[in-house]
Amino acid sequence: MPEIAEPVASARTEGASALEGNGLETQSTPSSLWGDAWRDLRRNPIFYISAALILFLVLISIWPSLLTGTSPYACNLSRSQHGPAPGHPFGFDTQGCDVYARTVYGARASVTVGICTTVLAAVIGCLFGGLAGFFGGWWDSLLSRVGDIFFGIPILLGGIVCLSVIKGGSIFTVVLLMAVLGWPQIARIARSAVISAKQQDYVQAARALGASTPRILLRHIAPNALAPVIVVATIALGTYISLEATLSFLGVGLKPPTVSWGIDISSAATEVRNAPHMLLYPAGALSVTVLAFIMLGDAVRDALDPKLR
Repeated sequence: MPEIAEPVASARTEGASALEGNGLETQSTPSSLWGDAWRDLRRNPIFYISAALILFLVLISIWPSLLTGTSPYACNLSRSQHGPAPGHPFGFDTQGCDVYARTVYGARASVTVGICTTVLAAVIGCLFGGLAGFFGGWWDSLLSRVGDIFFGIPILLGGIVCLSVIKGGSIFTVVLLMAVLGWPQIARIARSAVISAKQQDYVQAARALGASTPRILLRHIAPNALAPVIVVATIALGTYISLEATLSFLGVGLKPPTVSWGIDISSAATEVRNAPHMLLYPAGALSVTVLAFIMLGDAVRDALDPKLR
């Protein structure tokens, strides 16, 4: 028997080597959606560009002192609306504050509002939409009608009305309001994804084997329903940043002494002819930030959507 087993093993080894040589390598583990998505992202240059921009924005939001040692509150009226000077490449605003320092420090408020609003809206939307899609029936009808009520309120108009009444102007107030008005969009996506996922064979098999409802939701449905939610949330993050800037520009969002691009754009709008640099740099920073998150959302969508492959 040993004399026979050794040639058989040798033949198997030679056969495997022949397959590898012909490019027919066998896969030890099956590919998954997330594995394929990560592989596609690594081949997409837009992903690297947007990710680098976002990483840079997050870094300067946490440590703005990496780029400037000037305080955004250090103002001198004698330098009001002056142009670029040594150590002050972006010039000065109406109050004599360094535009470069205010542009750098303004990233903190905008990025914080965008990320916190997106996370809070995604949590609320996934909770309501996931439960509505999984249980169905009257529970689905109730949560869907609640979502329709909020969905019918324009976020910008609702933000203007509510913030005009509250007169808070803090980051917490703006984040809470935008998340409350913005969760229905994510809830609809989550509901559709859960309805599609719960009809799959692996969910039916888990239920037949006696898996509990929380286990089915957390282990089988949630990982397979997150892809469209992540795509929508990534694109919505840029929208929330622009929405915060719009509310601050209109005077109902963030209020001084908070440093915000929207506040600086509002202050510079009336002096755009005399000092265009006051408007150019904060508006440019806002546009690049929103564009970076939209580009990242498009790259993630292309990677997670099997129909686009």
